[in-house]
Amino acid sequence: MSVADHPPIVETRRWRSEDDTAAFARRLAASAALRDAFIVLRGDLGAGKTTFVRHLLHALGIAGRIKSPTYAVVEPHETPDGREVFHFDFYRFSDPREWDDAGFRDIFAGAGLKLAEWPDNAGAHLPTADLAIEIEAMTDDTRTVTLHARTPRGRQLLEAVAA
Repeated sequence: MSVADHPPIVETRRWRSEDDTAAFARRLAASAALRDAFIVLRGDLGAGKTTFVRHLLHALGIAGRIKSPTYAVVEPHETPDGREVFHFDFYRFSDPREWDDAGFRDIFAGAGLKLAEWPDNAGAHLPTADLAIEIEAMTDDTRTVTLHARTPRGRQLLEAVAA
């Protein structure tokens, strides 16, 4: 069955505080489907994309400071159980040739969790995301979060965070 056979499922929720963001990240981290998932994060500057990634990586057992890959484009991590995690930030990505030069094709062809902020800047180089998370900062400091499951794995991830 192809991705086209699975129309996206969309859910919207509200994160009222950073504690809600952390709780969501913990539920997602507990899902076996996350192991080799590809998740894209969209939202304006300051919406909370990197904050969410930090909570998710900490929930996966990655200790210490989690820095934004804005300048490096990708930060690799490894969980205590040996799972590879790649955090991309394509905010400054402008030349498609960078994709091949940096070896991103190999990373996406291999195992591991891939998280990508500003995915639209990488254009057609990226595969279909299992889950797209759109974060919108509201005037009352809450976040409206829209989740798009685009694959069967994405649906499993949505089931994991249904609470």
